[in-house]
Amino acid sequence: MAEKAKNETTAEETAGTQAEQTQNQVTAEETQQKEAEDTKPAAEVSLKERDPEKFLEEFNWHNYEEGIDLIDDKKLEEFERLVKENFVDTLDNEVVEGTVVHITDRDAIIDINAKSEGVISLNEFRYNPDLKVGDKVEVLIDVREDSTGQLILSHRKARIIKAWDRVNEAHDKGSIVNGYVKCRTKGGMIVDVFGIEAFLPGSQIDVKPIRDYDMYVGKTMEFKVVKINHEFKNVVVSHKALIEADIEEQKKEIIGQLEKGQVLEGIVKNITSYGVFVDLGGVDGLIHITDLSWSRINHPNEIVELDEKLNVVILDFDEDKTRIQLGLKQLSPHPWEALEDKLQVGDKVKGKVVVIADYGAFVEVADGVEGLIHVSEMSWSTHLRSAQDFVSVGDEVEAVVLTLDKDERKMSLGIKQLTPDPWTDITAKYPVGSRHKGTVRNFTNFGVFVELEEGIDGLIYISDLSWTKKIKHPSEFTNIGEELDVVVLELDVEGRKLSLGHKQTTENPWDKYETEFAVGTKHTAVLGDVTDKGATINFNEDIVAFVPNRHLEKEDGSMLKKGEEAEFQIIEFSKEFKKVVASHMTIHREEEAKIVKEAVKKQEAAEAEAKPTLGDANAKLQELKDRMEGGK
Repeated sequence: MAEKAKNETTAEETAGTQAEQTQNQVTAEETQQKEAEDTKPAAEVSLKERDPEKFLEEFNWHNYEEGIDLIDDKKLEEFERLVKENFVDTLDNEVVEGTVVHITDRDAIIDINAKSEGVISLNEFRYNPDLKVGDKVEVLIDVREDSTGQLILSHRKARIIKAWDRVNEAHDKGSIVNGYVKCRTKGGMIVDVFGIEAFLPGSQIDVKPIRDYDMYVGKTMEFKVVKINHEFKNVVVSHKALIEADIEEQKKEIIGQLEKGQVLEGIVKNITSYGVFVDLGGVDGLIHITDLSWSRINHPNEIVELDEKLNVVILDFDEDKTRIQLGLKQLSPHPWEALEDKLQVGDKVKGKVVVIADYGAFVEVADGVEGLIHVSEMSWSTHLRSAQDFVSVGDEVEAVVLTLDKDERKMSLGIKQLTPDPWTDITAKYPVGSRHKGTVRNFTNFGVFVELEEGIDGLIYISDLSWTKKIKHPSEFTNIGEELDVVVLELDVEGRKLSLGHKQTTENPWDKYETEFAVGTKHTAVLGDVTDKGATINFNEDIVAFVPNRHLEKEDGSMLKKGEEAEFQIIEFSKEFKKVVASHMTIHREEEAKIVKEAVKKQEAAEAEAKPTLGDANAKLQELKDRMEGGK
């Protein structure tokens, strides 16, 4: 205790004093050792005089080895009692409270009521620049004695241990703590709570979405400890949790007063592609994009901005009033009600194309007033196309009002009515029998639609495409967009129908083929494809004849094969049905019949001259018959 009173010197003086004490202790030990050596012979003499066994039992070997005098046990017990009452037990990793007794340029000397004072670097008190002698501080006994016998303390480690105790207590009790927002990090902020770095998620900063995190850096705020991970030493805090309780009370009060049709003031809280969320004072409502404006809009940000104050009307809410549907456009009259009464069917209007569909385009002729131009009203052509072929979104167009229903708020418009109807003088421009050029626009299974001009379409039946070719589908003969020469065959003005022909632009080659390929005429050709029923022959590019299977027989009894050249005789010709049938068998059969006929004539002549007997004639006939059968 006397040493503690003298320790109001500098750290250097303290260190010097300790060095001198160490030196003095060494000197005392050397002196005691020397005295022990001097008295050792006497002790040895006394040992010889005494009873050896009794002497060994009573001899204090510890004092003998240490060279100290024998001390009464009662005094030792008293000393130990005084030490326990006046000094703390300096166990490692124990947090105790100490008093600052001296401050140097680099260290603070702390009295923790131990056998000696401890030293802590001033770096651990940077957060407290006003530290002074007499202040109470919490310290951790880091090392009981270093190599010089000095007690090493740590204030920083003590603060961390106590901080975790306070954080755990705040989490268990749900109490409010103060924290300093140090910096921003991914997904949130880092907050200093009792010296511990805690994580504040972005979603837990406020009840509304935060767009600028930096505005909170450097601020001291109140938080609740919402989660602690002891394994990884992670702490999560929330500022939002503190204000949610107050908001919940406000929310209940507001919800209890809600009524349909009620107009409230709110602040735009969030904007999405489908609508706007409005804060009504603790309760959120949604304005769907269709309830923002009477006009069509692509995105809500065309109408409102974040944090904008606006009046809204309550359209609907669920039974619990947790989902509130709001409206903005309902606060202004419907544009159809303000539509001019003088607007009538047949009037011309101008507007902007706002939406295009497959069946037509919607044109906004006034704010919130739209009319539909059906694709059939975009062109006089009966060949329907997509509305995108005529207009695009954003186009300014002029149209004629075709129908108008203000009660149903519907209007139909037309563009083609701004130009004359091409069918007005159709009989003068396209009389029956006149020849024209047209563009192939569409195919059907039964024909081709050809456009003569915008709004004038005609149909060419598949049978009127070619005089000679057998066409199963129009695509075998022509292509979309191709030009064709046509002749007007029929004209129906009332039905707005035009019948055209393409083959009529040329002479019918079957008129010539009717003579060239008459029945009985013979032609040489190469046999084409062979099937079970027969084969085909291409006499030219127009005439394709059919040869029945039995008519493929040759003179020797074998059958013609594909690629063989032979002579054929036309046995059937139909101009109306464009049908030609040929035969090879009739060629050699005809020759056989001719031979028989000539033989009969010769026989008859010979008989007339020689008048042979009946037996001779029968023998000749039998010979002729055998020859014929041999030929087969």
